[in-house]
Amino acid sequence: MSKHGAAARSVDQGRVPLVVASAPTVGRPFVKWAGGKRQLLPSLLKHAPPSPPRYFEPFIGGGALFFALRPRKAVLADVNERLIRTYKGVRDNVDEVIRLLRGYPHTPTFFYRFRERNVDGKSDAEVAAWFIYLNKTGFNGLYRVNRDNGFNVPFGRYAHPNICDEPTLRACSEALAGTELLVKDFEAVVAKAKRGDFVYFDPPYVPLSTTSSFTSYTSSGFGEAEQTRLRDTAKRLKKRGVHVLLSNSSAPFVRYLYAEGFDLIEVSATRVVNSKATARGAIVELLIK
Repeated sequence: MSKHGAAARSVDQGRVPLVVASAPTVGRPFVKWAGGKRQLLPSLLKHAPPSPPRYFEPFIGGGALFFALRPRKAVLADVNERLIRTYKGVRDNVDEVIRLLRGYPHTPTFFYRFRERNVDGKSDAEVAAWFIYLNKTGFNGLYRVNRDNGFNVPFGRYAHPNICDEPTLRACSEALAGTELLVKDFEAVVAKAKRGDFVYFDPPYVPLSTTSSFTSYTSSGFGEAEQTRLRDTAKRLKKRGVHVLLSNSSAPFVRYLYAEGFDLIEVSATRVVNSKATARGAIVELLIK
């Protein structure tokens, strides 16, 4: 038996409260994201402090909790530069993003040609339109890149995808006004968080099996060393009075990492973005605080 499995057994899993979550009607993200948190919002909001001075989310992804809370001051970040540039494009030039999206056809030929576009040298609005189009029309809404940072998700099977959701884009642009958007490592992002601030960590999950990892959303991945460093960062934040909430899988290694000094709350969710249909079912995840 591994030390992770043995340590996990020290957590009384039978007494961890189970919360079945469903999505409320709140501000919604403008992109689909593997591991997105819309359906867990009731549980997340229950554990979010009221009106913190600042909100930090270093793994922004689709930003479901941010768009639900709409905090007055926020620092949002990710190591995925294209994702952050997409947020900047929607925040700063949503009219141009909408104009571009309206002109993109929904065809396999255009999709594959557009997928190969060298977008990194373009404006933030162009990056945003590229990212959103591929997100809405690619297979199961995945964002996945190869080692060369090339987007490699195939064309999706959608009859009429909502490529340009103008009301949502405009609502998200308004919510993002005044936010600080960074491309940085999570530890650097929260270095200036102070007592009373709220930090929500939603990292790439520890996989429940060797075939269920989503860490390829960037070319670098997020392994056990990074998960351990995240745990240590959360401990330091809690010691200085920062409100901390984390999401992760219910894998034995996660239970081992957070066995001391944290509360573990089980939540039941249904995966809706996955490359395999068999992996899109009810699953237990953890909220950690």
